[in-house]
Order: sequence, then structure tokens, then C-alpha cells
Amino acid sequence: IPGVMTIRGCAYAGSKGVVWGPIKDMIHISHGPVGCGQYSWGSRRNYYVGTTGIDTFVTLQFTSDFQEKDIVFGGDKKVTKLIDELQELFPLNRGITIQSECPIGLIGDDIEAVSREKSKEYGGKTIVPVRCEGFRGVSQSLGHHIANDAVRDWIFDKSAPETSPKFEPTPYDVAIIGDYNIGGDAWSSRILLEEMGLRVIAQWSGDGSLAELEATPKAKLNILHCYRSMNYISRHMEEKFGIPWC
Repeated sequence: IPGVMTIRGCAYAGSKGVVWGPIKDMIHISHGPVGCGQYSWGSRRNYYVGTTGIDTFVTLQFTSDFQEKDIVFGGDKKVTKLIDELQELFPLNRGITIQSECPIGLIGDDIEAVSREKSKEYGGKTIVPVRCEGFRGVSQSLGHHIANDAVRDWIFDKSAPETSPKFEPTPYDVAIIGDYNIGGDAWSSRILLEEMGLRVIAQWSGDGSLAELEATPKAKLNILHCYRSMNYISRHMEEKFGIPWC
């Protein structure tokens, strides 16, 4: 069933429920009927630090609530209005993703154009369209891949290579990749790494932030926890930025 978090979950579940959902300071729109968002909402214990509804949004559900008329006339205007409402209600959000459900791909809505338009309107705000319609894959795995590619195309590739990190880099900077902080396990991993003398500059994606995603290309090593969900972006960073992973 699309959106349900099971071993046989769909591509949408793999993207929204696994990879993107735990990023705490971004709003993740379930673009489509309300059911998929409801099924994938709060089904995993992705712990995070922050004030929910103010600067963190992991346990909130945002949906475009597609109805029959939206299937007929399209949903681009609806998601455009939704982004405006979210900006007004939650001005401290650092970015938005549009997680497309099955009907969006079937009717051909142009979420990429909407993302570009609203990003420009809001001064270059990060708005990421994610083509993770459930029918694209019979399991979560393809959703992981699609989510990884969205980070590559809409976060990494939108940043100028010469942009300096917002911190002083050290030879001991590492990133934890593919740990979703379920029950707080990423925090335990972080403590161990820091006790070894390493500096963790990013967690992907449990208790993670947009700024951490943007900073990861400055890491000296990516430490991969869940290979299945994050090997794609790890390989990309190795090829493009020369960051080894283990």
C-alpha cells in the first residue's frame, strides 16, 4: 500500500518516511491524497532537538489533500498556495520538499516548475521537488535512491563550489550518513566518534538539518550506517568531492 512503512513499502515511503522526513528544520509536503501522508506520519521514532512547530517539523504532517477535482484540473496551483501558507505559518522553516504521491505522476503535475518559481519568489529559498510516486518502485529502496538524487540535484548542485563552509574546517571533520536517529541511536554514535577526537559536522538525516546537508561536501570522511539507503549519495560525494566513505 503506498505510504505504508513496511518491508514492502513504496518509493514514496522510502523517500519521505526514511530519508527526507527526519530532516528537522525543513517542511516535507506529502503532495497528493491525505492517506499516504497519514500512513507515513510519525510511524518511526526519529528523535530530534528543537521546538516542534517553530523551528522543527518532524512530527507534523503537511499534505495538499488531493481531491477528485484536483485530479481533473491539476494540483500545481494548490501546492503553490500551500507553500505560501506554510511560509506564513512557519516562517522559521529552512526549506521545503514536495514529496509527490502516485496521482501527481499520473496526471503530470510540474512540481519542478513550481519549486523553481517559489524558490525565486522567496529569495532563493531551498525548495526541493522529489519525484517519489509510489508506483515507481515496489519497495522503499527506489525511494531512497530518488531522495539521494534530489539532494544531489537540488542541494549540492545549487551551491557554488567555491562557497566557504560556515565553520572552520579541520582534518577531523566527519559526517554520519544513513542514521535516522531512531530511538536516539545517532546520538550514541556521535558521542563515540567525538570521544575518539573526530568532529561530526553532519547527521543524515536523523536530527539533521539543511545546513548539515549543505556542509557535508566539506567532510573528510563519510561514515555510512545504512548502506542500502545512502550508498548512492556516498558514492556521488566520493566521485565529485573526493570524500572517502566507510
